[in-house]
Amino acid sequence: MQPAQYTHLVKHIAAELGFSFCGISKAEFLHEEAPRLEAWLKRSYQGKMSYLENHFDKRLDPTLLVPGAKSVVSLIYNYFPKEDLAKEGQLKIAKYAYGEDYHFVVKDKLKLFMERLQQQVGEVNGRAFVDSAPVMERTWAKKSGLGWIGKNSLLLNRQMGSFFFLAELIIDLELEYDGPVKDYCGTCTACIDACPTDAIAEPYVVDGSKCISYFTIELKEEIPNDVKGKFENWIFGCDICQDVCPWNSFSKPHHEPRFMPDGDLEKMSLKDWKEITDEVFQKIFRHSPVKRTKLEGLKRNIQFIREE
Repeated sequence: MQPAQYTHLVKHIAAELGFSFCGISKAEFLHEEAPRLEAWLKRSYQGKMSYLENHFDKRLDPTLLVPGAKSVVSLIYNYFPKEDLAKEGQLKIAKYAYGEDYHFVVKDKLKLFMERLQQQVGEVNGRAFVDSAPVMERTWAKKSGLGWIGKNSLLLNRQMGSFFFLAELIIDLELEYDGPVKDYCGTCTACIDACPTDAIAEPYVVDGSKCISYFTIELKEEIPNDVKGKFENWIFGCDICQDVCPWNSFSKPHHEPRFMPDGDLEKMSLKDWKEITDEVFQKIFRHSPVKRTKLEGLKRNIQFIREE
């Protein structure tokens, strides 16, 4: 088989496994990203997320993660829900956390992907990544034509907006490579204008240490008082900059059963959130990304909003 045939096979497997889009780029050092990443870290936009300072070289060079790597296969997996549970006056969690933890769901898909590829091609060496290693997933997705980086720093796709997960296979198989698409943000500043904590420091640059998602998930200590009254009832993550993005008017509901919300989550009232017990937390969130905060973290977030 030639690279063109391998490429057709890769994209066919991606579609079969339910990925919305698949793009491919050459596994090489990200020259343009190096100064940007360095400047972002120097401005301390990572906040207390010190892990983002680690493995600088590996973030920029996929061949350090997978020796002999030739291709980065970037994939989009939709998580846009049938119903938005973030109702006015209710406490809110980000849409990506409604169902089972995406790390497990998408990783299972990638395992099948590698198995099918090896069945058809023979020995293929590589690694699968789902937001769990030093891989600059948005940069690779952009390079492979899956979309452009929006002013809120998320990848935007013309057909489906941004409510999706990104995943990568870095493999030692030579493929045909896709090219980037243009930026379609234009003069729109909806995401910048809507962010209540001014986390979008400038177009295309997010100060991670000011993001509501950072405060409600990543920050393990007390939330600073200077952001009190700015969370708009978000207790785990935040979708504000995505909800206002015009490109997300093209979002269509996902078809992944494992992303469906627990029935009890759909019924949670303000009172239920305030009185949440360990038993309820374990039942609703036992396979959910919300487990990252633990019950104590979630209660901290709820209490912070109650005090606003």
